[in-house]
Amino acid sequence: MPSRPVINFRPIIISGPSGVGKGTLIQMLHDRHPGIFTKTVSHTTRQPRAGEIEGVNYFFVSKAKFRSLISKNAFVEYTYFSGNYYGTSKQTIKDQMAKGLLVVLEIDIEGVKQMRKATDIDASYVFIKPPNFEELETRLRNRSTETEESIEKRLQQAKDELEQADTPGLYDMVLVNENIAVSYDKLENFLWRLSADMLLKRASNHGTSRITGD
Repeated sequence: MPSRPVINFRPIIISGPSGVGKGTLIQMLHDRHPGIFTKTVSHTTRQPRAGEIEGVNYFFVSKAKFRSLISKNAFVEYTYFSGNYYGTSKQTIKDQMAKGLLVVLEIDIEGVKQMRKATDIDASYVFIKPPNFEELETRLRNRSTETEESIEKRLQQAKDELEQADTPGLYDMVLVNENIAVSYDKLENFLWRLSADMLLKRASNHGTSRITGD
């Protein structure tokens, strides 16, 4: 049975610790609703890696250019990590929205705090939690792609994020990802409710009292 169509009018911001399943859920949204969801291309000051394409993987800019964009308040969020800047520009979000696409962004909790302060981007915020911390640690270690030092850093960051996730007003939905299929259904239902609320508000603003399928 096909899933219900998702129509929304605001970017969806998804965050959570590494290994919690954010990327899988976002990819499922893209796969099940082709032509509706889209990702944005971030700016970065790091050098392109082999196979990366300008404007597809990232917009590669100099640090001077990035700092200039910061001074112009061009980013909804940005961070400095391992000697380089990374950021999501307001214009890239607006460009995708102008095409009628629903933007889905994967942003960490510090980026969410920045976006909450950006009055010109009205978004919906979802935090993905693991069923418990032990399960998250198991998932990270089973990747077998990182050093012990890197894993410990990610686990400490995860603890900090999990402690902040329930801060009132920070997230619109906190979703515990114990089973990916169940979690996807809950996420999609949440987006469907958002869509219905937005349609009702638009109808109310135009003086109508209900929405029909005629």
